[in-house]
Amino acid sequence: MAEAKVKRSIVKIDESKCDGCGNCVPNCAEGALQIIDGKAKLVKEIYCDGLGACLGECPQGALTIEERESESFDEKATEEHIKKINAAKTKPPAGGHSDDLPCGCPSTSVQDFSQKKTEEDQPASSAGKPVGKVSSQLRQWPIQLKLVPPVAPFLQNSDLVLAADCVSFAYGNFHADFLKGKSLLIGCPKLDDAQMYQKKITDIINLANLKSLTVLYMEVPCCFGLVNLAKQALEASGKKIPFKAVKIGIQGNVVEE
Repeated sequence: MAEAKVKRSIVKIDESKCDGCGNCVPNCAEGALQIIDGKAKLVKEIYCDGLGACLGECPQGALTIEERESESFDEKATEEHIKKINAAKTKPPAGGHSDDLPCGCPSTSVQDFSQKKTEEDQPASSAGKPVGKVSSQLRQWPIQLKLVPPVAPFLQNSDLVLAADCVSFAYGNFHADFLKGKSLLIGCPKLDDAQMYQKKITDIINLANLKSLTVLYMEVPCCFGLVNLAKQALEASGKKIPFKAVKIGIQGNVVEE
């Protein structure tokens, strides 16, 4: 027998606006939202409490709260649902990724593989310089700023590198010179949502207890916006941590530190 519906507040998703970024997913404490076929979806009406904690995390404004007939919020069923989500997060992924993520999008699976980065992976010549194949120094996944939750474990107590998208392509020795032993986030201040960036960086500074923050940006004028966003986030957080900005030339050289 179907449960009787009641008129109440519940999330509404405008799929014409949703770009599937997934920002709303980790901010729904009840796990009511997933990314399915590239769009945010309400998993079940009974998991949505209608409080709207997810609304402010959508850069496209695709989420609203509406009053309509729906199944009542079921706190007990939601608790069981959250337990299953947490179990899926802690389950070791097969083949380095998981296909049963609560958001339905493998690109947002938080993974920390820093323990696999050992000196044995980096063959060296007698002069101490790498020879042959150079190993990646990437310690985590994902790396896109918009996809990483501020509470990601690999951010905790880390030296964070915030790099413009183009930096790693322009600067040939990016991994060895800037990334080794550090966490990484990347983004483009010209093409992405600057307001979202500032809020996300502020949240990370407040929650992750960072040891330091280094911003790598290109010499093109628009790219300096990433430095401004990081400085504004630091000021908004009220915290004092070592901060450095490094300008990379379009020909792959360090222009200014």
